[in-house]
Amino acid sequence: MHAERRDKTSLAELADLVGGGVSGDPSTLISGVASLDAAGSGHISFLSNPKFQSQIADCQAAAIIVHPSLQGSLQIPLLLAENPYLAFAKILTYFEVPPFVGQGVQSGAHVHPDAIVAENVTIEAGCVICAGATIGRGTHLHPNVVVGVDAVVGNDCLLHANVTVRERSVLGNRVIVQPGAVIGADGFGFAPDGRSYFKIPQVGHVVIEDDVEIGACSCIDRGTLGVTRISRGVKIDNLVQIAHNVHLGENTVMAAQVGIAGSTVIGKHCTFGGQAAVAGHVKIGDNVTLAGRGGIANSVEGNQSLAGFPAMPHREWLKASMTMTHLPNMRRELRRLKKQVDELKQRFMEDED
Repeated sequence: MHAERRDKTSLAELADLVGGGVSGDPSTLISGVASLDAAGSGHISFLSNPKFQSQIADCQAAAIIVHPSLQGSLQIPLLLAENPYLAFAKILTYFEVPPFVGQGVQSGAHVHPDAIVAENVTIEAGCVICAGATIGRGTHLHPNVVVGVDAVVGNDCLLHANVTVRERSVLGNRVIVQPGAVIGADGFGFAPDGRSYFKIPQVGHVVIEDDVEIGACSCIDRGTLGVTRISRGVKIDNLVQIAHNVHLGENTVMAAQVGIAGSTVIGKHCTFGGQAAVAGHVKIGDNVTLAGRGGIANSVEGNQSLAGFPAMPHREWLKASMTMTHLPNMRRELRRLKKQVDELKQRFMEDED
């Protein structure tokens, strides 16, 4: 449960909140946030992309968040921020995400007597907290969350409905897990005997560090031996598969349907587009961007942008992809040229005779 929604707030107070400035009336009252085309009186809107600047003329917002370079160019009050999109996110959080107020263990939840539950938590109906599990201060577990034996959920975490945190998994502080995600499922490990497959016990665990968000229905497998580690600040979208013993570096971001095979190590500040994939037992350096549907099969150095499968430098991939649409014509042209060459060879042979 959360506290009441915030009342109207002056533009000056919002500027202080985000470390920005004000152009115009600082006492302008703001009651919420809306897009440029939907804002009305009392709303603050934002302009983070110059290509939408034409929409400002018809905007009915009480104020707009803009870059300081636009100061003096508009007639309505402005909140000046070096990063308007970040300022928008902070102000939206201020209005729409009030402080958490714990409601305790609610009726219909089962908490094992040997579990440790801190103060100011909410554990909703249908939750199961197993023996030896730890739930940190300020954490909210929505209905039907399962926290396994000896698992740890840190402080100020938010686990939405139907999340499963399996045995011995460890979640740090301020971790958000969206509905249906599974932390600590068995890795995909089987030993072939020539006719069938013998299951390899997955006896490791998962460690999720602080400030990580995991999308709906994503799966992070436990290590076969040792740890699958998701480092601080990682953001994982929906339907992402992280296999056993993978290590994701700090502040890496993965869009929906990314798949990372087992024992791969990925560096810091990497970005993976939707449906991108990485083979197992490879190492990816820091600051690598892999475009959507790209595939990495071998280790790659850091500080580069890749695309396609097999992955290549993004600029080279753009050139190659532009060529694809011309391949039918190129094929016809090659056949025509081959026919001409064959005819010339035949004439040359006849002339020699």
